Amino acid sequence: MSKILENITVLDLTRFFSGPQATLLLSGMGANVIKIDDPKTGDPSAFSPPYAGPNGISFHKQTESDLGLAYLKRARGKKSINLDLKNPEGHAIFLQLVKHADVVMDNFSAGVASRLKVDYSSLCKANPSIIYCSLTGYGSTGPDKSLKAYDLMVQAAAGLMSVTGANDSPPIKTGSPISDAISGAYAAMGILGALFHKQRTGEGQEIDISMADCLFSMIFDEPFDCYDQLGIPQRQGNRIMRFSPFNVYETLNGWIAIGAATNNDWAALLNVLGKTDLLSDPNMMNVGWRIQNNEKIDNIISYWTKQETTSSALEKLNSKSIPCAPVRTMEEAIKSKQLQARKMVSSLLNPLTNTTVSASGPGFPIKFSKTPAHYDAPSPIPGEHTEDILESLTNLTKDDLLELIKKGIIGNYNSLKR
Repeated sequence: MSKILENITVLDLTRFFSGPQATLLLSGMGANVIKIDDPKTGDPSAFSPPYAGPNGISFHKQTESDLGLAYLKRARGKKSINLDLKNPEGHAIFLQLVKHADVVMDNFSAGVASRLKVDYSSLCKANPSIIYCSLTGYGSTGPDKSLKAYDLMVQAAAGLMSVTGANDSPPIKTGSPISDAISGAYAAMGILGALFHKQRTGEGQEIDISMADCLFSMIFDEPFDCYDQLGIPQRQGNRIMRFSPFNVYETLNGWIAIGAATNNDWAALLNVLGKTDLLSDPNMMNVGWRIQNNEKIDNIISYWTKQETTSSALEKLNSKSIPCAPVRTMEEAIKSKQLQARKMVSSLLNPLTNTTVSASGPGFPIKFSKTPAHYDAPSPIPGEHTEDILESLTNLTKDDLLELIKKGIIGNYNSLKR
């Protein structure tokens, strides 16, 4: 069966994580994603540690066939060309590609796209129906629009670091670059919406994505602005201000997470704990009181969990449909039967050796009942498709391409080895 975005062409000017995350999702849904990188530098992630190659994973290149692990994850299913957008000839070639494209995406720092004349106002002259998505740290408007930002800065500026961790800990970021991942997903969603609008009206448009906006919109469902009024600290650790219990608890051989969102959950938990006498305690059956006295609730639960193995505790809790889960290491999560059954762990192929590497990547997270969605091909050799794509989508001949290679306006992998 055809994929949802089959015949949709995306020109991908993104780098690092946030932008490539968006185009990776589009690739999984069948879009023809064409990565465009500078022939002088290539994609930074392709030539940055940690590397994956025939001799394993390392912070240093061990063979000429080693490629960046991040690249092998983020460029799957995409095509790769090298084109110098700063050169007038290269820019003219890019405009020819734009005429055949549906979407252009970048995550340049503010102002870079305008200087390169690849911003929306420039490109819509070449293709009025083009959809242009720009992803930056703080968006194209507001006093912070020109600030350079990575995930750490965005987590700090959007407030997430101030509410993560224990109450007496310093500000701390999440374990993964979540603002990159979230903004990439939002960008993909915005592009899908714009494609639907274009299908109905024929109109293209510009999409302005801010990493800070995306992260803030995800975390501000929680009423952090009311915490002071409620007399609770901004940092709740694993707890949440709406439920109690809601935490992780030590067992004889590990940790488990337990939560009770309703009094029915709480009553079922008390039965498992052998604390049915507390069912008649009006305080214990009042979620507001439990939230204000979380430590007392946690002491009751941890007294029980410390006498149970993780597996025995989970078996007893699950038998009563009480929300719980083991606290897995990443290695355990990767091997979990559930993620494996959902095909959420995919092998990674090094295109230079056509062999799998000793690392895995995430599978496609959206499951459609009627259409397939997955990464059909490994990450490309950097620059692999330069000549084929330019020959098919522009009026350039083979002789023209050879001349452009000599001038350094286009390139291939051999010119990028380092």
